Amino acid sequence: ISGYSLVIQARDSGTPPLSSSVTVNVDISDVNDNSPVFTPANYTAVIQENKPVGTSILQLVVTDKDSFHNGPPFTFTILTGNEEEEFTLDPHGVLRSAVIFKHMVATEYVLCVQAKDSGKPQQVSHTYVQVRVIEESIHKPTAIPLEIFIVTMEDDFPGGVIGKIHATDQDVYDVLTYTLKSEQKSLFKVNSHDGKIIALGGLDNGKYVLNVSVSDGRFQVPIDVVVHVEQLLQEMLQNTVTIRFENVSPEDFVGLHMHGFRRTLRNAVLSQKQDSLHIISIQPVAGNNQLDMLFAVQMHNGGFYKPAYLIQKLTNARRHLENVIRISAILEKNCSGLDCQEQHCEQSLSIDSHSLMTYSTARISFVCPRFYRNVRCMC
Repeated sequence: ISGYSLVIQARDSGTPPLSSSVTVNVDISDVNDNSPVFTPANYTAVIQENKPVGTSILQLVVTDKDSFHNGPPFTFTILTGNEEEEFTLDPHGVLRSAVIFKHMVATEYVLCVQAKDSGKPQQVSHTYVQVRVIEESIHKPTAIPLEIFIVTMEDDFPGGVIGKIHATDQDVYDVLTYTLKSEQKSLFKVNSHDGKIIALGGLDNGKYVLNVSVSDGRFQVPIDVVVHVEQLLQEMLQNTVTIRFENVSPEDFVGLHMHGFRRTLRNAVLSQKQDSLHIISIQPVAGNNQLDMLFAVQMHNGGFYKPAYLIQKLTNARRHLENVIRISAILEKNCSGLDCQEQHCEQSLSIDSHSLMTYSTARISFVCPRFYRNVRCMC
């Protein structure tokens, strides 16, 4: 306990008795009676041969139960095992290589490391670090091509994570890093450590081919990443139809069914090849394992097919569509929960273009805005 706050009252013996109070704060000063603690108690690390000088090998983690002025900053020292000065240890506890290691020269080093705290007198603790030198990378990384579809309302894309590159390497200790060619960094970014792709705000309609690569430090491999951006028109929202699927997650729909269902749906509802099918959004139905998909069909002359016409087409082709995925319902009007006479209701759809949902798999990612369905009875 670092301190106490006491309220002390003095009362006299008069009639009536009078009193007053004072607050007394008692601070408990810390004595440096705790040594630094390494977590874990001892370390094991690996470094590949032929890595450049200055390669980070290990981050030491040290804590101290004393107050801040008796704890960090810590002073680190390699006591033994570094007689040839193959390693350096910086003030932050990062162990780095000071030479280019060769597996044929030595396969293992054992270092005794000391940590001192900042108290007076200083407290000291020790840890042992075992460093293994392994052969350099012999396998190239492998990466899965990624296709990303982004749906956004007219010039209102806020940006965010739109997908993740999946890459592997047969060399167990390889650390993969991801890079994006500099000329594309004004629109996109790639997290160098985990391969997440980030789009900046204000993407225009169209197709983008990203020049991304993954490296294990020795081999660099290009990755095919294609981003499709489609901007919605306000008129689309007035002509949407919802297909509700049964027992499917958004990720499974995107990864397993979307391409096939889109193709089957085009064959079912398009009257002419020049017509365009627009998937506006997919969104889980709250409280169950159903999934809603919003779509609209644009005629080659620019107008949109009315929902009633599309529903008739869908109803006729429902059995064929269910060869791809099970359909729970085809919705244009949704009067669920409303006591409307003869089930007549008016539905309006709103899109929150700043609330994006990203459904990502290893091969395909679908980014779309959240939607809200408002329904009221008609007079």
